[in-house]
Amino acid sequence: MSERTIALVTGANKGIGYEIAAGLGALGWRVGVGARDRRRRDAAVEKLRAAGTDAFGVPLDVADDASAAAAAELVADRAGGLDVLVNNAAITGGMPQTPTTVDPATVRAVVETNVVGVIRVTNAMLPLLRASASPRIVNMSSSVGSLGLRTTPGVDMGPVPAAYAASKTFLNAVTVLYAEELRGTRVLVNSGCPGFTATDLNGFRGVRTARQGAAIAVRLATLPDDGPTGGFFDDGGTVPW
Repeated sequence: MSERTIALVTGANKGIGYEIAAGLGALGWRVGVGARDRRRRDAAVEKLRAAGTDAFGVPLDVADDASAAAAAELVADRAGGLDVLVNNAAITGGMPQTPTTVDPATVRAVVETNVVGVIRVTNAMLPLLRASASPRIVNMSSSVGSLGLRTTPGVDMGPVPAAYAASKTFLNAVTVLYAEELRGTRVLVNSGCPGFTATDLNGFRGVRTARQGAAIAVRLATLPDDGPTGGFFDDGGTVPW
């Protein structure tokens, strides 16, 4: 990585996203805090700066084309480039979400943010990333989207959040396809699972802290140039697709 590495983290105003920004900032990186809500974004930037991170706010609604394009322009203007993109912003769509009862509108909304939003932001940032010496894209996924785990006898994945889980399966497929297209370039693209982390997405029922959940993103963001691409990882190693 260059001496002045620039990262953008979406959904970075709270929870895992904030801790990813803090973890990358602790490495001496300059970090863009992507978030829709101006008040929460400004508060996160102020808190990060107070802790020593060179942070700047990036107004960003991942569900809006114009917002993604404007965010790319802002990053270029404020930071002069981009080395690492962490696609962290996500929604659950609310619970319960059994396949037989979920509202199709909920599925559309979740996929729009969790999958289409990742494609939208990634494509907006790719021109900047391609100019980097060691570009990395990290898509924050979840083991609940693992078809391998869900179809393994004896493995209890808990309730079936149809829209959310399916969106993460979809996101993993998108990760593989980006890695395939970008293979042979310097861009490494991987999915990361934070584990069952206590955040507002799950009513803080998780058993891991947000800082622990952020660790996999920091690891994938700092992969060496000969590191893996097109993989799905958590703190323990490779996660089944």
